[in-house]
Amino acid sequence: MQSSPVSDSKTVDISSAQLCHVCGDRASGRHYGVSSCDGCRGFFKRSVRRNLVFTCKENGNCVIDVVRRNQCQSCRFKKCLQVNMRREGEFLIFFSLLISLKVYVML
Repeated sequence: MQSSPVSDSKTVDISSAQLCHVCGDRASGRHYGVSSCDGCRGFFKRSVRRNLVFTCKENGNCVIDVVRRNQCQSCRFKKCLQVNMRREGEFLIFFSLLISLKVYVML
């Protein structure tokens, strides 16, 4: 008698896991409007809050991936903006989503 395979709901299919839109690492959730990892979320947050200005030493064409994401801050920030990370911040994004869905919150 063969036993049927047991479905393990805790198993994650890597191919369907959300990836960071900036560097391709495993995303920890939606941050600043896009799926991103904690590293890119923190980098974007610091860059925006401190109004940092970066300069690329390689003409703005650096590859941003899991391995090389820390090599060029300018290109990493540029890619954050290209994938539509929003400077407004997570609270304002959430609040605007509620308004667009016409969900009213009593304060």
